[in-house]
Amino acid sequence: MKTLNVGLIGCGFMGRAHSNAHRKVWNFFDLEYRPVLKAICDSNEERAKAHAARWGFESVETDYRKLLARDDIDMIDICLPNNMHAEVAIAAAKAGKMILCEKPLARNGKEAEGMVKAVEKAGVPNFVSFNYRRIPAVSLAKKLIDEGRLGKIFHYRAKFLQDWTISKDVPQGGDSLWRLDVKAAGSGVTGDLLAHCIDTALWLNGRIESVTAMTETFVKERKHQLTGKMQKVGIDDACAFLCRFANGSLATFESTRYARGHKALYTFEINGEKASIAWDLHDLHRLAYFDHRDEGKVRGWRSIHVTDHGGDHPYMDKWWVPGLNIGFEHSFVHQLADFLTGLAKGKPASPTFAEALETQYVCDAVLQSAKTAKWEKVKKTK
Repeated sequence: MKTLNVGLIGCGFMGRAHSNAHRKVWNFFDLEYRPVLKAICDSNEERAKAHAARWGFESVETDYRKLLARDDIDMIDICLPNNMHAEVAIAAAKAGKMILCEKPLARNGKEAEGMVKAVEKAGVPNFVSFNYRRIPAVSLAKKLIDEGRLGKIFHYRAKFLQDWTISKDVPQGGDSLWRLDVKAAGSGVTGDLLAHCIDTALWLNGRIESVTAMTETFVKERKHQLTGKMQKVGIDDACAFLCRFANGSLATFESTRYARGHKALYTFEINGEKASIAWDLHDLHRLAYFDHRDEGKVRGWRSIHVTDHGGDHPYMDKWWVPGLNIGFEHSFVHQLADFLTGLAKGKPASPTFAEALETQYVCDAVLQSAKTAKWEKVKKTK
């Protein structure tokens, strides 16, 4: 067993999710590396101390540069607003630290390219937290597709719907609402929600070649929490786009924060020549499956309860007895386990920075298409 000293930066929603994963992964997975919560870093010292006390971090820093300068830190886990990803990741790479970074990789492709160059030049292990890949039902979908059960893919459709920004009284900016500030976030639902949908789609169905998109900002001005002044809203509140995959399939994607009644409705459906699959985050432990080859009198959609052991259902033999569900937080444990396993075997877990760059390029093309009202080609990764 080897210890891996973790320096985590950011105490927000994702900071909690990642801290939980670092604490739990060794308890449930047989790994060569064991994470140690060595330091938590946040610009707010009081908040950092509270986080350290709750999660068991050994020390506190308020400046990420001091954290990177420490010889007792092996991994940097970046759970910061998007505008800080590139700055911190590039500095971490230069310091020789392995890096786990929250999604999206950056605010745009240009920033992301700099991050990829930095980790490749430094030769440090790197990983991007697109956690939905590691929900067992989604991982099972990947397995079924790779086995050829769906045959030729014709259609992919995905949506991610929320409703928390409908009120014009919701401000923008600051620690809690940076996702509504274009300078911090880079974009709105495209980089926040659709980035998840796009990453899953690329993983399941291959490269996206071209897109045509439309976006809308429904509330044009919001008060900024830091200045107290009304400022123009620069993010997209809603986005819908069509795309063509390299395998010839067609797709529709939709995301909004204005779908009243939906808090986090992420769904996808894939239609193939032989079979179809569908998944819903609200019922995340189930995968819907339809196989046209079934005998006619019993043919129909089935609901696969993804909790069995024995290897058929990814990750589940690490948890409880068959039939018992796990949740959202477990996906972060799974991705960390995969990262640590890859580290031990010398085989990087996916997605690396270079792989996540592809999602960034699709987001860039979507936003560009919304401006030009034309089909846009997606830049290819090397």
